[in-house]
Amino acid sequence: MTRTPHAHRLRTGRFSESGRVYLITSATEDRRPFFSDFHLGRLVVDQFKRADESGIATSLAWVVMPDHFHWLLELSTGSLERLVKQVKASSAVALNRAMRRRGHVWQRGFYDRALRYDEDHKAAARYIVLNPVRAGLVTRVGDYPLWDCVWVGDSDAG
Repeated sequence: MTRTPHAHRLRTGRFSESGRVYLITSATEDRRPFFSDFHLGRLVVDQFKRADESGIATSLAWVVMPDHFHWLLELSTGSLERLVKQVKASSAVALNRAMRRRGHVWQRGFYDRALRYDEDHKAAARYIVLNPVRAGLVTRVGDYPLWDCVWVGDSDAG
């Protein structure tokens, strides 16, 4: 895979703000489809849940695709960069252990977008959970196993 030499520096001026909603995207090294295996994808989900339980962030919506994830979260405390590094590092250790392998799991860095306070968070969540449908992996969101959204009850994501 061809990489931009300084892709890991794309967001050097990143700023973390408690109470802000962020859309995070991170891809696997060389876009390897580790998470085509449901059980390996759950290792990433476990880290999202750990962030929620520790009070660092509140997950609003997420999807783990075969080679990347999208995560809509509200940052509660700490640094966005530290949170994402922790999620990626912990999930990489768990994945390598589960696969009895060594090596990189994630590409360096991640993409983030801070949503404006007046921006429609439900629209961002729909975009995230519809990712498997747009990618042609399933015809209905409910058929894809690695996603969640706090607005499932009043969303028309299906």
